[in-house]
Amino acid sequence: MKTLLWLRRDLRVHDHPALQAARAQAEHLLPVFCFDDRLLHGRHASGPRTQFLIDSLADLDQSLQARGSKLVVRRGAPETEVAELVREFEVQRVHFTADVSPFARRRDERVTNALRSAGADVQVHPGAFIADELDSIRTTEDRPFTVFTSFWDAWREQPRRPVTGAPHVLPPVPSNLRTGRLPALSALGLKDAVQEAASGGETVGRKQLNAFVSRFLDGYADNRNAVGEDATSRLSPYLHLGCISSRELEQRVLDVGDKQSDALRRQLCWRDFYAHVLLHHPANARSEHQVRYRGRLRYSHARRQFEAWCEGRTGFPMVDAAMRQLQEQGWMHNRARLVVASFLTKDLALDWRWGERWFMRWLLDGDEANNNGNWQWMASVGVDPQPLYKRILNPARQQARFDPDGRYVRRFVAELRDVPDQYLAEPWEMPDDVQRKAGCVIGHDYPNPIVDHGAARRETLERYAEAG
Repeated sequence: MKTLLWLRRDLRVHDHPALQAARAQAEHLLPVFCFDDRLLHGRHASGPRTQFLIDSLADLDQSLQARGSKLVVRRGAPETEVAELVREFEVQRVHFTADVSPFARRRDERVTNALRSAGADVQVHPGAFIADELDSIRTTEDRPFTVFTSFWDAWREQPRRPVTGAPHVLPPVPSNLRTGRLPALSALGLKDAVQEAASGGETVGRKQLNAFVSRFLDGYADNRNAVGEDATSRLSPYLHLGCISSRELEQRVLDVGDKQSDALRRQLCWRDFYAHVLLHHPANARSEHQVRYRGRLRYSHARRQFEAWCEGRTGFPMVDAAMRQLQEQGWMHNRARLVVASFLTKDLALDWRWGERWFMRWLLDGDEANNNGNWQWMASVGVDPQPLYKRILNPARQQARFDPDGRYVRRFVAELRDVPDQYLAEPWEMPDDVQRKAGCVIGHDYPNPIVDHGAARRETLERYAEAG
């Protein structure tokens, strides 16, 4: 039997249900990845994330070759390219991993119809998330969840599939198959402007996974919000593209079995939760989940303030450090993501979709469900509603709490490196002589705050009350 494995966000050989099924009883196996311009140049186009994808595919190709196989690369609409391979090589069965975004589901329906018309049996497998049946997790009223804590309770009770290792040997590709080559980023019409981006691929991802579990998991619950310490796993880009299995990560931390593992499982559950939400509410991809705010909430259109936020020139050190980290590394600490999202939506009153698109442009881990869910959560227009005042974060207080020694701010905002600790969260409060001594004159070397947080907070409470 000839089988085809259509790869998307499952770029690994360990714990891969679709791969395991595709190799069973196969004489020839075609592992195929298709570069789809509709995705590469769509509304969430990203040079940094695409470079991470290319790295991950190159690593996967090496893993496949070590097992007697090889990655097959095509560029074009997968309903055309994959179906053509099915017809040309008389493939009898195609396997792929299910996904949840509106784009993915429309694409998968088109491809499935094309493959069946070409004579192939199509089998869809779990593997992108921890819970295999996200759509079947329901409230007692048989509705999808929209509150995280309730989802968390139900999610923990879901059955888990066993974690599997990597196959030692894979069936070869047909000898007359033109496998193709991985393109350079420039050939795809994209640019990579991230200076310190992590390298993609399962090999690097598994090293990161092993290092985190052995060295950093202990203390995670207590230190995960400390941006200066950065005690996070840094695994999110590898989870996004399936370079590592979220189910395997859960099992690894479960084996530790203490409050540290429960804290990380809770963060992993947020990923499944937002996928569950987008699966059941696809309109969230473009609109506020809370209907009462759609078309009613007033947004500012101040482009200069938005540009200052994007470039890390707001005058609020923690905000600026985070935004500069994003463009330097293609990544941002989760606590910092909350701070900058609150600042954009509450202090600047800008549309949350502006921030969502900017994050998706730069983030290596830019995942539509997770990014959209978090932006709506901080904008107070999404699921899991909390009192509005809880989602208006004071940047100076957040910095004092989560970067008390200024390590994070000084790392990314060079102008502030010599500012005394007592003024670092609010440098505009420095006396003139202290500014000169620190080599940081506010308004010259570092910007004045572009907004008054106290006044913005009051206006935000009024704006939301007016809309809702």
